[in-house]
Amino acid sequence: MPYSTLQDCIEDLEQHGHLIRIVEEVDPNLEMAAIHLRVFEKQGPALLFEKIKGCEFKAVSNLFGTPDRSKFLFRDTLETVKQISALHANPLLALKKPLLAYKAKSAFPKRTTTNPVLWKETSIDKLPLIKCWPDDGGAFVTLPQVYTEDIEQPGVMHSNLGMYRIQLNGNEYLLNKEIGLHYQLHRGIGVHQSKANALGKPLKVSIFIGGPPSHSFSAVMPLPEGMSELRFAGVLGARRFRYSYQDGYCISSDADFVITGEVYPGENKPEGPFGDHLGYYSLKHDFPVMRVHKVWHKQNAIWPFTVVGRPPQEDTAFGALIHEIAGNALSEQIPGLHEVNAVDAAGVHPLLLAIGSERYTPYLRERIPKEILTISNHILGFGQMSLAKYLFICAREDNPELSTKDIPAYFKHILERVDWTRDLHFQTKTTIDTLDYSGTGINSGSKVVIAAAGEKRRKLDTTLKKLHLPDDCRNPRLLLPGILAIEGIAYEPDEQREVAQLCSSLADQMHLLEGVPLVILCNDSQFLAQSLNNFLWVAFTRSNPSYDIHGVSSFTEHKHWGCMGPLLIDARVKPHHAPPLIKDASVEKQVDKLAEPGCSLHGFI
Repeated sequence: MPYSTLQDCIEDLEQHGHLIRIVEEVDPNLEMAAIHLRVFEKQGPALLFEKIKGCEFKAVSNLFGTPDRSKFLFRDTLETVKQISALHANPLLALKKPLLAYKAKSAFPKRTTTNPVLWKETSIDKLPLIKCWPDDGGAFVTLPQVYTEDIEQPGVMHSNLGMYRIQLNGNEYLLNKEIGLHYQLHRGIGVHQSKANALGKPLKVSIFIGGPPSHSFSAVMPLPEGMSELRFAGVLGARRFRYSYQDGYCISSDADFVITGEVYPGENKPEGPFGDHLGYYSLKHDFPVMRVHKVWHKQNAIWPFTVVGRPPQEDTAFGALIHEIAGNALSEQIPGLHEVNAVDAAGVHPLLLAIGSERYTPYLRERIPKEILTISNHILGFGQMSLAKYLFICAREDNPELSTKDIPAYFKHILERVDWTRDLHFQTKTTIDTLDYSGTGINSGSKVVIAAAGEKRRKLDTTLKKLHLPDDCRNPRLLLPGILAIEGIAYEPDEQREVAQLCSSLADQMHLLEGVPLVILCNDSQFLAQSLNNFLWVAFTRSNPSYDIHGVSSFTEHKHWGCMGPLLIDARVKPHHAPPLIKDASVEKQVDKLAEPGCSLHGFI
């Protein structure tokens, strides 16, 4: 059903058994986030926090906590949105479905003469200052809708609505006067700030919190450049995005809270640390500081939040819904591409799995990667996918039934066919995700494309063979067919001796490794062997391809690097890596009390 407010959404979820109330007083410092994480881990309901220590407002979390609940929120509009999304990939469909084209045009934002969110002013210190992880630099807004306009073309039709994290306190920020604005590469707000900077003028920013769930989802939806998030919100929510202007700032008429302010050219302050979606802290770095103008809220306002951390988390459901809505839009824009999976368990950006076509050289006796190499370059030049570190791509013709969503089957297919002397293609000294600290500096690292096509080259081992390992290596474990994890000693940045010794030792045992094309060097092989997600998380978040990929019997020929034996990824923890997220034990004990009989979480955790 269409929601006009966040309160409408909460009432609907509660009526259908998708929400529970936390009636006990809870602490916004770690405890609320810990409750959210525990309930999410059990795939539990949305949570309405009625009593927040030191705060007059209520808060809600886990609204999008499961794919089913996300679909429930948009159950009346999801199919329409998917069909309208297809119109942008193929505009000629509008001729066959004029009703859809009409609905798309009906999503224009609507200016209002009154605005409920302007009911009362408040200050930053009165908001729910929710701190999620022990070493976070302060409290953050984790579900913001950050609104900016093009200074050269002002107005809502040239606006950007994005979800960029906002630090409310801590560090060097002047409380109630300054907040931190963190955004990464390939974000629309960057275009707006660049234009404002060039003119020497401040960028006006409005941060909307709350409102219908379609607004939050639109802020995170990766729409093509030039497509309005406000119009998308209107279609998804079956209700035009309403707004007004106050003091020169655009104000969402349906939001629960709005923070307005300006970002001045060259004004930056340290932001972070922050427990982020890769499962580690993003560290303290300089990012734009926003001078706070005013903070407003509607009557009975409710503060929505989420917690990010090692996937899967609530943003995983965002990703699943994005994929469902986008459908084949990406393959429509990249010729020959059939599907791409940005692997959530590996933190999304570090690992892409793709399937393309080899259509143009049917006359070749030996089928080798050709067109899929062209497709891989297109993928790595496409929006946020350009932040990927590892891109595996294979040819659909070799197995038309293969899906990137079946990750074990996909790796099996690739590893049966890959030729390490030919199929590795590196990009060095390039950009990676701002939040990824496996590289050489912020936004800096490398990429590798692994493209495999043709007949099977090997049968993968499914049982572990007895190998002789150097003294510094131990506990070999087979993670998947053909993928071996070996535990090594702690990484030393100036000493690669153990990697060289391991590769040398394995080179002497090549006859035992014909079915093991991939080796992962790690700190704890038992941990990797516990689950597919552990393998994906460790292998691809703790390695920088050009630095950490090694090979048995490796060689360089005309600047092309390859290896005769297994490929080795050094996925040990490095000194420059960010620390992983670890829960606070004392807070976890406090949450345990809420699970006792008679308490709000009894039966849910």
